[in-house]
Amino acid sequence: MIHVPAGLVVLVGPPASGKTSFVRALIARGRLDAAAVVSSDEIRVELVDADDGRIFAERDRRIVARLAAGRTAVAESTNVTPEARARLIAIARRFHVPVTILRFAPDLDTLLDQHEGRGRTDVTAADVRAYATVMARHAGAEQLRAEGATAVHDVPGRRDGVTPAQAAGRFAVTSG
Repeated sequence: MIHVPAGLVVLVGPPASGKTSFVRALIARGRLDAAAVVSSDEIRVELVDADDGRIFAERDRRIVARLAAGRTAVAESTNVTPEARARLIAIARRFHVPVTILRFAPDLDTLLDQHEGRGRTDVTAADVRAYATVMARHAGAEQLRAEGATAVHDVPGRRDGVTPAQAAGRFAVTSG
């Protein structure tokens, strides 16, 4: 069992990599408080027609509020670029909390299969490919540690023959 300490948990993975399914499975197993999850996709639905700048500013505001209250925050968005992670790591440093990165790195064929099954129209297969390419170049475990991650854990997925529920069974997140 991997115990993730209270602090900031950053999910890193392309669209369709299983981040949301994993988080839902953690919540269903009682291994994560649902209130800890700050999802850019959910904020996008709440703030209809908002641009990315406003969506991510709201995400950051919610993360700050949780960390300021001494609670864990889970940043559920792609976070595949160093710039996206730098914003989050800077927030964690303000509150002197550990940053745990959970990496979702399925192979491209698995990603595209999962994407096709989602039926989302706001993200294309080309987008999925682009995010996967960026992640492959800029989200290796050593780079993530160099950026300030306290710990980096790979989350197994379909290519490993592991369902989100099975993967969630390997993790527990302290809510703080």
